[in-house]
Amino acid sequence: MPPVQFPSQKGPAMFGLKLSHLVAGAVAVLLGYTSSVAIIFQAIDVLGATQAQANSWMLALGLGMGISGLVLSLRYKMPILTAWSTPGAALLVISLDGVPMAQAIGAFVFCAVLLTLTGLTGWFEKLSHLIPDALGNAMLAGILFRFGLEIFTSMEENLILVALMCATYLAGRRFFARFAIPMVLLIGIVFCALTGAFDTTQHVNFEIAKPVFILPEFTLATLIGIGLPLYIVTMTSQNVPGVVTLKAAGYEPPVSSAITVTGLTSLILAPFGGYAFNLAAITAAICAGPEADDNPATRYKAVVVAGVLYSIVGLLGAAVISLFVIAPKALVVTVAGLALLNTIAASLTGALKEADQREAGLVTFMTTVSGISFFGIGAPLWALVFGGLTSLILTRKA
Repeated sequence: MPPVQFPSQKGPAMFGLKLSHLVAGAVAVLLGYTSSVAIIFQAIDVLGATQAQANSWMLALGLGMGISGLVLSLRYKMPILTAWSTPGAALLVISLDGVPMAQAIGAFVFCAVLLTLTGLTGWFEKLSHLIPDALGNAMLAGILFRFGLEIFTSMEENLILVALMCATYLAGRRFFARFAIPMVLLIGIVFCALTGAFDTTQHVNFEIAKPVFILPEFTLATLIGIGLPLYIVTMTSQNVPGVVTLKAAGYEPPVSSAITVTGLTSLILAPFGGYAFNLAAITAAICAGPEADDNPATRYKAVVVAGVLYSIVGLLGAAVISLFVIAPKALVVTVAGLALLNTIAASLTGALKEADQREAGLVTFMTTVSGISFFGIGAPLWALVFGGLTSLILTRKA
């Protein structure tokens, strides 16, 4: 996909917000928390953190995502959304058992230093330019594919709700395309409110979270056993798809600068529980797609909305998270899946349109969907490896 040709980007960054910006940003935050916050809590539990420390983690993670996303999107006028490292959190769940909190924080700091150095040296940006567009699009389609599938699997949970939201989407695409997703979200919320589908038994504690500083302790075992793997999975499973997502949307992201910002954010917030930040992929696709804005030059405003919401969520800690939890899963996954349909379609088209790259793109797509993992490295990187080898062999044969 050729880079998007942007019109003039001068003018106030915070003005001219559209409803689509608000909805895309809100859906991105909703998806970002509901899809993986449970893994974060598991990691916190494994460490035996106190309630104050747990609140500090959520404060650091929310502010880290919000502020870094705001800085990057406003500076470069691109929908550069950041996120916590979900694969990194899963790694922590299985690696932190019996590790003292101070040593875990030391591993986070070490990972943050590596991320920052990666951004400053610029080697990752040079490597990202070697990825063929067909393979990048195929990997992105594979990452997002399961969200499209969840529209249909969620029908088993709540057929009427999902069918109503899908019908609203089809009507919206036919008669009011720009507001299709906002109407889907509105109709879903109204239906859940009228039918009592929201879980009102959850207790909500509206307290402002306070930062809890933990002095890092460095040991060779935790640096190698936790810090280094955390860096690897964050780079391969998060930053690679994040770059591909923006490129698939037609942007040329400032890769080195973005990784430097996320690395420095991790370095500053690691002692408070901000274990690792990176470029977002799935949630970024929501803000970088046409559903967020018809004009690619102003889609970054959806990230501005998401950045503000992430910061608010961080300040309120577990209170806002519990508000997300009360929503039925079918509502969340259906809105996310429908919001990503256009991006999935565009990615599949880009992956398969070139005849000489079609098989390599298909291998990349299927590997990503498979979810395989070897040596602690997830499917997205292996998809690029297998797809790249397929492309290399078949091209040389031709």
